[in-house]
Parts: sequence; structure tokens; C-alpha cells
Amino acid sequence: MKKLWRIALAGAVLALAAGPAAADGWPAKPVRMVVPFPPGGATDAAARIYAQHLGDYLGQSVVVENKAGAGGEIGAEFVAKSPADGYTLLMGAVGSHAIHAAMPDKPGYDFGTAFVGVSMATSMPMAVAVNSDKIAARNVQELVALAKSKPGSITYGSAGPGTSQHMAGELFQVATGTRLMHVPYRGSGPAITDLLGGQIDMVIETLPALLPQVASGKIRLLGVTTATRATALPDLPTLMEQGVKDYSVATTYALLAPAGTPPAVVDKLSAGMQKAAAMASVQQAALKLGADAVATTPADTSRVLKQEVARWAEVVRLSAAK
Repeated sequence: MKKLWRIALAGAVLALAAGPAAADGWPAKPVRMVVPFPPGGATDAAARIYAQHLGDYLGQSVVVENKAGAGGEIGAEFVAKSPADGYTLLMGAVGSHAIHAAMPDKPGYDFGTAFVGVSMATSMPMAVAVNSDKIAARNVQELVALAKSKPGSITYGSAGPGTSQHMAGELFQVATGTRLMHVPYRGSGPAITDLLGGQIDMVIETLPALLPQVASGKIRLLGVTTATRATALPDLPTLMEQGVKDYSVATTYALLAPAGTPPAVVDKLSAGMQKAAAMASVQQAALKLGADAVATTPADTSRVLKQEVARWAEVVRLSAAK
């Protein structure tokens, strides 16, 4: 019995010693940062702003991998069901995943328990944009009047069902008493392409996806969705300034890890994100996209996730979105 006790004690000591050592040895190979949308959208842009700097901090490459589909849920589910070893991470659009968690037809994983928050990455306004040739409205009031005169005839595209872009459109209809026709895509890039081509009339989309196209003259920005004007577009009024009461939507992106990832690994990732967000080059890169570089502790990140789920659950209830 004494011999067995000594063996058990020795094993426990070795296990305790191996834990910190294993954490110190991470990462021993490249880390995947999964983006659940196609290249060219705001989530992809947020990932690529941080990937190189995070890789420099970790001493290993951080490879951005796009796994698009189902409004971001294919990539998210892939990460949720990946080993919780810190080598497969999700750069997620917080609003989209929180929205899906609130939907009656839920994804194939539980957002509230499948992930642990690592750090916020960027926060960015969205804007109402219309095809300049198809929609004559030059401000939000004129767009609302046009939509009310032709219920259900104005089409708005989104990055997919249940995405922030989709629900921003649902909230717009609730707030303005209008009825639009939703056209879902497999990401922001395809939606913007069809907006430019005139296949759809409008989008409520993130600034990073819209700003490169404004100079073409093919699209017109009518208003920004946040409570205050965007730093990148100080002359563009908010929707609330134009009479849309209590309309405030910002899109936030966060780095998440599968639940069960060792806390030491999560803390190391978060520290790397925070160091990157403090760099002038990262802040400038984010600002060029119309975003703000932000980073948070794992605890603060998890709190934001819970708040977003609660908020969008109410919008889902009011709009009966699916």
C-alpha cells in the first residue's frame, strides 16, 4: 500500500510539474486563426491586422484560414469542435455568433459554452449604403420614405442569415416601420459585388467593406449606424441624427478559443493581442479600415459576449428573424 501511495504521489508531482512546462512550451507549431467568412470582408481584415504581430509575439506563425458558409457558422463550428490546445482559434464577428445563439434554429454548437473569450480585436461602425443608380435617396429620411412607398420592393444584401449585417437590416425595419427584402450572401464581399452591379439596392455593412468602393461613385453612403459619428467619416451623420430613434449598432470582432483551452495559453494569446493593439501601426491599419483597434482581457471578452447574446435575443424576438 505504501509503495502504491508513493507511486501515486510521484505521478501527481510529475503532473503538476508538466502543466506549467506544457504551457511554457506552447506554441510549438503554427497557430491557425479561422475566419468564418470569405476573404475581403471586415472579419478577414481584422484577422490579418493582428495575425502577423500576434505571430511575432508568440514566436510562431499565425496563419489566417477562411472557412466560409452558413453566415459564419461553418467556420465557428469547426473551431468549437477542434482540440482545445490553442492551435485552432476563431476570429469571430461577435454580433453574428451572438445572434445565431439567440435564433430559434440554433447552430450545431452552444455559443455560450463552446468558446472561451481571448480578446476583442476591432470595433467598427456600419453604414447604410445604396446603389447610386437604382436608389435616388440622398439621406436616410428619403430612403425610409421610398421604402414605405414600395413595401417589400427594396432589396438589402447581407453577409448571410443571422449575421450582424442581416440583423442590422432587421433592426432598421423595426425602427423605421419599413419592410425590405433580405438577400443573403456567403460573406460581405459577394454582397458588395452585387451592390456595385445593381443586383441589390442597399446594404447595411461595415466600413472596411464599403470604404474602398466609395470613390467609384457606384454606391452612396447615407448614414452611420453608431451613436456617434465615425472617426473615419466625420461628415457622415448617424442614423439617430436623421431621426431613427435609438438605432446604435457597432460590429465587434473577437479572438475566441475552444472551451477547455488551458488558461495559461488563453492568457498568453490575450497578452499578445493587447500588445499588438497598443502598436501605432495596428491602430493606423484599423483606422484605415474605419475601425478602432481594441483588446481586452479574457474575462472582459467573455462579458461582452454575454451582453451581445442578451441584446440580440431581444432584436430576434421583435423581428421574428430566422
